[in-house]
Amino acid sequence: MHLDGNALAGPLGEIFAVDLTAAVGRCANCGLQGPVAALRVYEGAGLVARCPGCEEVVLRLVRGPQEAWLDLRGTVSLRIPLQ
Repeated sequence: MHLDGNALAGPLGEIFAVDLTAAVGRCANCGLQGPVAALRVYEGAGLVARCPGCEEVVLRLVRGPQEAWLDLRGTVSLRIPLQ
C-alpha cells in the first residue's frame, strides 16, 4: 500500500522554503518526468518515493530530532517552480 507524493509536502516543507510537491523530477532509471506529487510514497523508518512508471526509488527522506537526510540519487533533475 502506498501514498501519493503529496505525503512529502509536510516533511519536505520543514526543510525547504518552497512546496516541492509541485516540482517536476525525472527518474534516473526510466526517464519518466512528472511532479513529485505523482510519486508513490511508502512509509517505514522514513519515507521512500518510487517512480510510478518503473517503481525505482527516486527519493528517500529520513528525519531525526535535529536533522534530516534527503537522498535524491534516483532523480536526474528536479525543476522547482519559484514564486
